[in-house]
Amino acid sequence: MSQEDEDAAVPRVLIVDDHPLFRSGLKAALESTGATDVVAEAATAAEALEAVAHRVPDVVVMDLALPDASGIDVTRQLASLHPGLPVLMLTMSDDDGSLLAALQAGARGYLVKGAGAGEVLHAVRTVAAGGAVFGPGTAERLTALLTEGRRHDAEQLFPALTSREAEVLELIARGLDNRRVARQLVLSEKTVRNHVTHIFDKLQVTTRAEAVARARDAGLGDED
Repeated sequence: MSQEDEDAAVPRVLIVDDHPLFRSGLKAALESTGATDVVAEAATAAEALEAVAHRVPDVVVMDLALPDASGIDVTRQLASLHPGLPVLMLTMSDDDGSLLAALQAGARGYLVKGAGAGEVLHAVRTVAAGGAVFGPGTAERLTALLTEGRRHDAEQLFPALTSREAEVLELIARGLDNRRVARQLVLSEKTVRNHVTHIFDKLQVTTRAEAVARARDAGLGDED
């Protein structure tokens, strides 16, 4: 391979994460071997979309939780605006619901932030080259999720939720408003609103629409 070919094979990377120290450390790790070139960083969804438009990366490394939108929502927008641009999710979230939602949004890989630098570098290069990468435990869980069928309950998909929060998420994913959820679960509307607020926090979303989208991407919301 010529030097020109080697340069061309170095993927241009955009890092999307709202923690500056994490971005700095990841940039240093990815560039330490010369195997990738971090061409831009973004701390918000808006910055990510702008950076993709102006810096034209080959691959995006995306966090799940951003201040102005979820990384899953940004991934979905990128799949629509820039078809073929691969996204690698690199997140603290290790629940099945987030994994399935990321894949539904178009992510090509999913790693948790405990992954080693070498594993992340391999994943970035593999995803940039058109492959798909999942951590060893994630791949095993994904296989189980797919072979067990589409139907899973919210408590299984999002283990951080309490049983009652899982029930509320199932119902709002079916399109019920707070009044109807309250009536079905024999709760006050104020209690339902509190559960919805806790669901937002635990799913790291800021709107009801995002929570519903996350739930439906994970397979919830269908009538039995």
